[in-house]
Amino acid sequence: MQQSIKNIRNILIYTVIVSLASLVYFIYAYTVYPAPEERETFLSEVGEFFGKTGLGLLGFIYFRTVLKLMLGQGRLAQRLLPDYQPPVHSSALERLLAWMNRTHVYFGIAAIAVILLHISLMDFSRYSHILFFPVLLALVVWQGLFGLFLTWRYSPAELKKFSHVVHAQFITGIAIGIFAFFGHILIDD
Repeated sequence: MQQSIKNIRNILIYTVIVSLASLVYFIYAYTVYPAPEERETFLSEVGEFFGKTGLGLLGFIYFRTVLKLMLGQGRLAQRLLPDYQPPVHSSALERLLAWMNRTHVYFGIAAIAVILLHISLMDFSRYSHILFFPVLLALVVWQGLFGLFLTWRYSPAELKKFSHVVHAQFITGIAIGIFAFFGHILIDD
């Protein structure tokens, strides 16, 4: 139990550090950069729809991680909660998790595609000077590329092993969420 608390505490500490650093940069960017004027165009409206869709897809993907933690399954659960035993054996949740494991790749591909569409339709060049957005773009591409190597039939075993280590990281998802949150607050009215 002590190891579980330490692992969860480390993730919370990481989250707080990234949040505080993002808040400091948010304050800096808010005071230094002028607020970009809002351009209501057909493409930006479509881009907003894709942004909300991408958020929903990411929610699905990270709900799978939370469900795996709840059921004590997977490497992440074994690292974070090595002594955890689910209080209730739930066949419905296990069936849901099995379905989510099978469809995770497709939802991931859709999430990457939709988020990249959102970024391009919202005119990335208008926001590229704000550090949140280039870093966020890099993290999304990072997740997509290493997820691709995991599913690619012809990738070498070493690449698959490395890809799993860097793709299946809670830290990347936490950073994506925090950077997207602060970045969108910065540019939204």
